[in-house]
Amino acid sequence: MPHYNPPIRDIKFVLHELLGVGEQYALMEKYKDFSEETFGLIVEEAAKFAQEVVQPLNQVGDAKGCARSSTGEVTTPDGFRQAYQLYVQGGWPSLACDSAYGGQDLPKLANSVLYEMLNAANQAWTMYPGLSHGAYECIHAHGTEEQKNIYLPKLVSGHWTGTMCLTESHCGTDLGLLKTRAEDVGGGQFSLYGTKIFISSGEHDLAENIVHLVLARLPGAPKGTKGISLFIVPKFTLDQAGKLGERNKLSCGSLEHKMGIHANATCVMNFDGAIGTLLGEPNKGLQAMFVMMNAARLGVGMQSLGLTDVAYQNSAKYAKERHQMRSLKGSQKSDSPADPIIVHPDVRRMLLTQRAYAEGGRAFSYYVALLIDTEQCHPDEDTRGDAAELVTLLTPIIKAFLTDNAFMSCNEGLQVFGGHGYITEWGMEQFVRDSRINMIYEGTNTVQALDLLGRKVLRDMGKSLKKFGRQIQEFIEEEGVRKEMSEFIDPLADLASKVEKLTQEIGMKAMMNADEVGAAATPYLRILGHLIYAYLFAKMGKIALKELKSGDDFYKAKLATARFYFARLLPETSTLIKLARAGSSNLMALDAELF
Repeated sequence: MPHYNPPIRDIKFVLHELLGVGEQYALMEKYKDFSEETFGLIVEEAAKFAQEVVQPLNQVGDAKGCARSSTGEVTTPDGFRQAYQLYVQGGWPSLACDSAYGGQDLPKLANSVLYEMLNAANQAWTMYPGLSHGAYECIHAHGTEEQKNIYLPKLVSGHWTGTMCLTESHCGTDLGLLKTRAEDVGGGQFSLYGTKIFISSGEHDLAENIVHLVLARLPGAPKGTKGISLFIVPKFTLDQAGKLGERNKLSCGSLEHKMGIHANATCVMNFDGAIGTLLGEPNKGLQAMFVMMNAARLGVGMQSLGLTDVAYQNSAKYAKERHQMRSLKGSQKSDSPADPIIVHPDVRRMLLTQRAYAEGGRAFSYYVALLIDTEQCHPDEDTRGDAAELVTLLTPIIKAFLTDNAFMSCNEGLQVFGGHGYITEWGMEQFVRDSRINMIYEGTNTVQALDLLGRKVLRDMGKSLKKFGRQIQEFIEEEGVRKEMSEFIDPLADLASKVEKLTQEIGMKAMMNADEVGAAATPYLRILGHLIYAYLFAKMGKIALKELKSGDDFYKAKLATARFYFARLLPETSTLIKLARAGSSNLMALDAELF
C-alpha cells in the first residue's frame, strides 16, 4: 500500500522564505493579523487529516468505486461518507469563505495548501468538496442576496456540495452547441430539460443536498455562446425558508466507467423538468460560469501537484529499499548481494524529475494563490489590477503545465518500481491512471494553450506577459552581478530573451495565417511554464545558497534540485522553441481524407 507524508517543511519554505507571506498579508487589512503561527497550525492539522483520514481510503476506494442503484442513487466507497463528516466537523470547507456566510475569512493560499495535501492523499475523494468551493465562488460573485443567503451558508459549512454541469454528449469544449433548455414557469423559477455527461460528483451520499450549476438556453436565446444562461438547480427543492423539500426532477442516469478516479461519481445527469433559478443575467451564463471554471482549472493544477508529490515520495522510498545489481563504480553496499537501485544514475534522473516538478509546481501554485489574495484584498488599486492580470495570464499555465508534468512524473515513478509498478498493490499504476484525466477535463491542455497564446498574449499585444517579464528582468538585474548566481541567472536571462523574440515572431505570422497560433500554442505554453519554473527555482536557489552555511540538509537538497532542474529539464525549451517555430504548413498539408 502506498504511503503519504505531507511535505510540511517544503510547504513552509515556500510560504515564508520564498513568498514572504507574512510581509504580504501585513499589507492587507483583511489578513493583517494572520500570523505565521496560525498558518503553521493550519498546515499541520491539514496534514494530519490528509494523512490519517483521507489517504487510507485512496486505494480501497479505487478498487471498489461508486455504485448506482436502480432508482439512481449513488453510494460512495466505504469510509468516504465518514471521512467527509469529519471534514465538515473540522470546519475545513469554510476555510477561505466569507464570514458573512459562516466562513473563516482566511486567505485563498491557505485553501491551496489544504487542497495540495488532500489531493496527494486521495484525489477522487477530494473532488467532492473541491467542486463545492467553486460553486460557492460563483454564487458569491453572481447570486442575488436571496440566493446567497439560501445557498452559501450550506456550501460554506459543507452540509451541501456543488457541481458544474456543462458538457453534453455532442459538445464538450464547444459549449455554444449545448441543447439543454430552460422554460420560465413563473415566480422566478425555471424548468430545465436536457442531459449532461461527465459530471464529477453529480450524485452521491456524502451530503444532504447537491447544488448543480447548470448551463442551459432560454426560449428565443441567440445561437452559440451568446445565448447561454446559468441556473442553480438543487438535488432537493427548497421552500421559501430554504428548507429541503421533495426530490427535484433530476437524476443520475448512469455512472461513467473510467480509466481512473474510480471513487468519484462521474455521472450522466438527466434534467426532466428540474426546478431551478437563474444565476446572473439571462444569456450571460458562460461569463458567470467562468468564475467556477477558472477555480476548477486552478484546482486541477492542485490535483496534479498532489499526485506528483505522492508519486515521488513512493518511488523515492522504493528506490532506497529495492536492491538490484551493483553500482557502475563498484559495490556500494558490501553487506548485501546487490546495491539499492538509487545508486544508478538513471534512477536518480527519474526521481529528481519528479522532485523538481513537485517543488516547482508547489512554488508556482502558491505564488498564484497569493496573487489571488492580492487581487482581492490589497489596498492599492494598481497592485490589485496587476495581480488580476497575472492571475488571468497564469491560470492556463497552471492547469496545463502542472498536469502534463504530473502524468510524466507518475510514469517515471511507475518506471522506478519496474514490474512492481505495474502491479496494483503498490499503488503506482493508480497514480498514473488518476493523473491522466487532469490533462483532459476543465478544458483540455490544448485548449489552455490556445487560450494562453491567442487570448492572453497576442490579443493584448503581450501586455500581461511583458508585465510578468519585467518582474523577471528586475530579478535578473539584481542578481546578475553575483557570480555564485550565474548558473541560474544566465539561463533564465537567455530564455526570457528568447520568449520575447518568439512571441513577436508568432504574432507576426499569425496576422497572415491564424493556424500559426494553433500550431505553436502547445509548445509555447510549455516554454512559458519553464520560464516561470526557472524564475522560481533561481529564487529558491538564491535562498539555498545563502543558508548552506547553516548545515541544514534541507537547503543542500533544495540547491541540488534547482541545479538538476536547470541542467536536465530546462534544456527542453530548445526543442520546444524549434517546434513553436515549425509553423502550420507541415501540419495542414495532408488532406483530411488521407488520414
